[in-house]
Order: sequence, then C-alpha cells, then structure tokens
Amino acid sequence: MVSEIEADAVPAPVARQGPLYRIVRGILRPLVLVLYRPTITGAEQVPKHGPVILASNHLSFVDSIVIPLASPRPVQFLAKSHYFTGTGVTGWVSRTFFTAIGAVSVERGAGAQAQEALDQGRRILEAGAAFALYPEGTRSVDGRLYRGRTGVAWLALETGATVVPVGLVGTEEIQPVGARFPRIRPVTVRFGAPLDLSRHGAPSSGRARRAATDEVMGAIHALTGQELAGRYNEAPPTGTLAKIADRVVPRERV
Repeated sequence: MVSEIEADAVPAPVARQGPLYRIVRGILRPLVLVLYRPTITGAEQVPKHGPVILASNHLSFVDSIVIPLASPRPVQFLAKSHYFTGTGVTGWVSRTFFTAIGAVSVERGAGAQAQEALDQGRRILEAGAAFALYPEGTRSVDGRLYRGRTGVAWLALETGATVVPVGLVGTEEIQPVGARFPRIRPVTVRFGAPLDLSRHGAPSSGRARRAATDEVMGAIHALTGQELAGRYNEAPPTGTLAKIADRVVPRERV
C-alpha cells in the first residue's frame, strides 16, 4: 500500500539537474525543433512555478527526452538503474549524462523498488520542481493505453502538486522497440489542462487514489485517442488460483 511506502520512507538527497542540463537542452532543443518539427500544443498550461507532475503516456525510450525538450520548464524523471551502473566509456557517458540532468535512478519492480521511486518523486515535488512520470509503469509495445498505477495520485494528493496530463503521439515511430538509432518521424506533444486532484480525498484512501488516477488517465486518453487496453501493462496472472485471486482481491498497482 502507498501509505506503507510513506511510513517506511528513508530520507535521501534530492537529485537535481546539473549545469550540463541547460547546455544539453540549449543545444538539443533547437536541433530537435529543426529536424523533427514537432507539434507542441498547450505548453502555456504548465504552471511556471511550484510542484507539478507531468503525467504522460509511454510509447518509446525517447519519451524521456522528448518531454524535457518540449516542457517550458526544467523537468526531472525516473530512469532505469542500468543507465547509472554501466562500465567502461559508454557506462561513464551514460551515468554522467543522466546524473547531470537530474534523472532519478530506480530499480524496476514492486515493494522496496516502488517505494524508493515514489519517495524520490515526493522529494523532488516538495522542492517545488517539475516531475515527469508514466502512470502506465512501462512503455506500451502495442500502442494501446493501459490502466494507470496509483502512484501518480498518491504523489499529487500527498504533495499538493498540480497534475498536467501529457499526450505523446508518434514517438514509437522515432525509435521502435529494438531499433538502435532514432529516425526522423513526425511527433506531437500535447499538454492538457492542469488537474487539481485534491477533491478526491486523502492520499491514505485507496478509493481516492484510484479515482484520481482514473481521472488522470482519462485526460491522457483525451489527448492521444489511443485504444484502451483495459488492464495493467504487465503479464497477466498465470494459473487458475492466481487468476481467481487477482479477480477476488485485486492488488493496487503503485
């Protein structure tokens, strides 16, 4: 449960963007605008100050590059831990780059891994920064929009952060799964109207977290028009007993 995540949190330093962030963004943003000519709408709806969550659909590895480049303000995001643990020159470059731009290293999984990811996000938001995440948990390999996990709602309700839904269209064509290098393809980034989720209730309420998350996913769907998968983006339970248990006592995905 998310309430347990909060109770067991262990303070850690907040990851921040280094000077390289502004340099890289200053170089890449004009280059991307010239090469890809992305369609960016609604950027003026992103609050200029204070904690904000950019909640987006997830189609490609490049999403975590597209969102910071399209956002009108600096934004931090989660990055898989292996980007920080590589060896040799390639590992050093990857680690230096992701650390410099303030990416948050996380282990994939549930339990302690999910706990640390949410704790990191909370600390970033409490510092008044912008934090991007993917409520689906991982990228969609079939282009459908999957059910959102409730971590986005817990973060918003716990910190009071405004949620701005983001709809990405076409990023899966830039770098499909398995492709080594990005291709030049049309891409659209749509920032939706800010959402105040506080009316749903306290962060300790599972019902409030679920309702708030569904509102966020509904807003993302309105921006992308993706087909709805109707389930979480994970392998379905196998075995008769596991399937029955998942239906009778469904787990909350955070």
